[in-house]
Amino acid sequence: MARAFAKISFTPDVQAVQTEMGSRTAYRAAELGEAEEVVLGDAEQTFIAERDSFYQATVSQTGWPYVQHRGGPVGFLKVLDDRTVGYADFSGNRQYISVGNLRGDDRVSLLLMDYPQRRRLKIWGRARAVDERTEPALLRKLELPDFRAPVERGIVIRVEAFDWNCPKYITPRYSQREVEALIEQARRQPVANDKPTPRAAGTGALPLTITGIRQLTPRIRAYELRHADGEPLPAYRAGAHLRVPIALSDGSVTSRAYSLTDARDDPDRYRIAVLRVDAGEGGSSALHAGWQLGTRLNVDAPDNYFPLHDDDRPALLIAGGIGITPLKAMAEALAARGADFQLHYTGRAPQEMAFVKDLRRHFPNRCRFYFSQTQNPTRLDVSALLGNASADAVIYVCGPTRLIDTVRQTARQLGIAEQRVQFESFV
Repeated sequence: MARAFAKISFTPDVQAVQTEMGSRTAYRAAELGEAEEVVLGDAEQTFIAERDSFYQATVSQTGWPYVQHRGGPVGFLKVLDDRTVGYADFSGNRQYISVGNLRGDDRVSLLLMDYPQRRRLKIWGRARAVDERTEPALLRKLELPDFRAPVERGIVIRVEAFDWNCPKYITPRYSQREVEALIEQARRQPVANDKPTPRAAGTGALPLTITGIRQLTPRIRAYELRHADGEPLPAYRAGAHLRVPIALSDGSVTSRAYSLTDARDDPDRYRIAVLRVDAGEGGSSALHAGWQLGTRLNVDAPDNYFPLHDDDRPALLIAGGIGITPLKAMAEALAARGADFQLHYTGRAPQEMAFVKDLRRHFPNRCRFYFSQTQNPTRLDVSALLGNASADAVIYVCGPTRLIDTVRQTARQLGIAEQRVQFESFV
């Protein structure tokens, strides 16, 4: 959750209610530190470009909000740059309430929905109208050549904050286009009555279905898993992992443990991230090749050998490469309860490291990144980092064996008690 969003949304009245309801401490962390640079990342820009509608709120001269549905072809809301979006304003019922409101108050709020995937993006910004007379070149960028509705003006919005919202109560809905695509896909699938229905891999008591796949880097994919029967999933704490079955190319089945990457914010979803290791034993490669949307698994409930402390001591999180997965969940859990923490994340280059943009957006003043194979490489100084840590900080490190050994050896040299250093390795 970015500070820009908190600055706009957490007014004194909102803070008072948060205090009354007991959530003030969790959200206070979003208001601390210096204001971050508000930039629409790749995930936001892709999401915006895939929308065929959104809801827009403006403020009238009487102080009443006015919410309007805006619709058009997919992509009619355009990303002009990483701080600006805009759309062509087609002729409608000619009430001109939104346009009139913008003359007195340029503030707008947009709500973009993806009902099938239960995702929503909130955007706050300042809007202005452009037309053929004032800015013809900019208006042409917003026009849709294949859409025949007359364009009266363009609306250009400078983004001041955005936030991804909780999917908990979003009911999946599908447009006619999406339903037709699913039906066509089903029609094209060959009927193979002589082939048995594929069985779910694994013998655990918890049935899961893969409901989302996201390519984080060229070699890292994030997978979303939900209960196969739509039931709530067993709870877990940050640092937990899920052991999953993987069918290998020779027909045998192995298993691998992958950390759950999110703090427990949705009882209906697990998320893991898997690095494909081409020179490894074949488990991650087989997972990348075999796991698809709809793949069924039978697993055991999450286990946790790397738990996060639950008292008020500060935390120092040190991640190397794919070792970021449990530490991302820990950072989210610590932030939610208003605890003090720092996250130091080292890897080869940002394009090879998972969650860099997400972490920069949500924790701009608590994260440091180190890139060893860039034009201007930066190195993690473990000795300086541990030497400057507070005397009661709990240190968590996850990543390659060499990083873990360095942290543990340095801690011993500095006289840091072993119980303050918690570690988990990825082999």
